[in-house]
Amino acid sequence: MNYDYDLLVIGAGSGGVRASRMAAARGKKVAVIESRYLGGTCVNVGCVPKKLFVYASEYASHLKEGAGFGVHATLDQFSWPELRDNKTNEIKRLNGIYDNMLKNAGVEIINGTGSIIDPHTVAVSEQKLTAERILIATGGWPFVPKVPGIEFAITSNDVFYLDEFPQRIVIVGGGYIAVEFAGIFNGLGAETTLTYRGEQILRGFDSKVREFAANEIAKKGVRISTGCDIEKIEKQADGSLICAFTNGETIACDAVMYATGRRPMTDGLGLEALGIAMREDGTIITDDHFKTTVDSIYALGDVIGTPALTPVALAQGMTFVAQQFDGDATPTDYNTIATAVFCQPNIATVGLTEEEAACQFGGDVSVFESEFRPMKHTMSGMSERAYMKLLVQTSTDKILGAHMVGVDAGEIMQGLAVAMKAGATKVILDSTIGIHPTAAEEFVTMRTPSRQL
Repeated sequence: MNYDYDLLVIGAGSGGVRASRMAAARGKKVAVIESRYLGGTCVNVGCVPKKLFVYASEYASHLKEGAGFGVHATLDQFSWPELRDNKTNEIKRLNGIYDNMLKNAGVEIINGTGSIIDPHTVAVSEQKLTAERILIATGGWPFVPKVPGIEFAITSNDVFYLDEFPQRIVIVGGGYIAVEFAGIFNGLGAETTLTYRGEQILRGFDSKVREFAANEIAKKGVRISTGCDIEKIEKQADGSLICAFTNGETIACDAVMYATGRRPMTDGLGLEALGIAMREDGTIITDDHFKTTVDSIYALGDVIGTPALTPVALAQGMTFVAQQFDGDATPTDYNTIATAVFCQPNIATVGLTEEEAACQFGGDVSVFESEFRPMKHTMSGMSERAYMKLLVQTSTDKILGAHMVGVDAGEIMQGLAVAMKAGATKVILDSTIGIHPTAAEEFVTMRTPSRQL
């Protein structure tokens, strides 16, 4: 049968763009359907604008630190409209780059919302397009609970385009998005409350990392309230908001931001009618070749429930094309994925947490830890501290996990991830000469285990 396309991609986020470009580079006829913006969450309302806001939020702290070095400067003013609009201009520039990349690769861009009507056909408005393979890469969307007054709250999608900067903000959630935005608003001068219904923020991270990071974040000025949730939000005559909590407390603020998770964006795709299997959380079930329960329909990225990280979606896009068009059956490797949380101070981690290592290897794990005051703060006068941890399988000397809370943790952890991917052992780290004076050298100078699991 003759199809309009060899590959039809629904969603122009990180995974969809990578897969479509690489398939087109192999001479395949490819089109990508997108209803919002090129680059997906990461470029438009995720990684990129968030990191730009993180940079902005750190300047006030830098000025305070300078006094200890004889640099006396004050922050005259902060202009939210300038930050917001300069960020928007940068995102528009990136959108243009994505547009050019796709077109130069020979990928057709179709603006609209796609709905799959049979295993080889996608409808976009009145148009029906056929393809040998259909790839779903629609990503995720912020989830908000049903709370009275929720219409007055914002999500991480909205926060980048606020008309006014909130002087008081309540952020709901305990994951990395909530924690990062708490640091952003606090650093920019807002009175910031981070509230989480669990007992400690950053669920899923190493327990010591969670505890240490929470203490450091609180020292920066973020009020962390755990074990409670918002019962209702009421808007006042002056435009402010009153949050009533399950513990009886009320907080007045100018904005409430929900960062309570994301759900797969599959609405309107027609998956149920096609019989495509999904999990209870709405993620699409696929095999190691990203194939759904319908042979010609594939899915990748956040929508399939793998780690919701841009580099993961990019890797999946490359794997998908290699499997489909190069005859390479190798699946994506999800082991040893490094991640970072861009709060203040940064968190970075790769490999197993202490809890996971203890569960998998019992008493065969050595824990190496270091907590210290960074060199800069011996003169800045700031109380910020750093924490590092290595988990090593005692019998094999293999590094199982590496964790850090401190400045530039993400930059440092990338190198550790490469070493772990290559199978580095503790003796290799011990024999590596460190770069002095840096925080990073601590990873190659931790010689004595703090305890055995």
